[in-house]
Amino acid sequence: MEIWINPACSKCRGAVDLLDAEGAEYTVRRYLEDVPSPDEIRDVLGRLGLDPWDIARTQEPVARELGVKEWPRETGSRERWIAALSEHPELIQRPIITAQDGSAVVARTDEAVRDALGR
Repeated sequence: MEIWINPACSKCRGAVDLLDAEGAEYTVRRYLEDVPSPDEIRDVLGRLGLDPWDIARTQEPVARELGVKEWPRETGSRERWIAALSEHPELIQRPIITAQDGSAVVARTDEAVRDALGR
């Protein structure tokens, strides 16, 4: 199990605290420092069953600069979104937990963290 976090994020800290309280074995990836490649983002999206715009933080300053809210949300635009997420990792929703069964969850709630633990 791996969790992608931004240590400054309260949701990330809460998820890590819950993983620790449950005695989970996991690795931490500080994705702002250890930036995911486009292939890693594609893999996580596949595990999540989501599109890149589903995990984009569109309120971030860089999102406004790029105008991502206006970008098309269609298959032909996936690579543009993936490139933006890799080039600007602060746009990636957090935390993301990759579970043991090959799935992943956006773990913004305790329930989602527990769901990942149960997989």
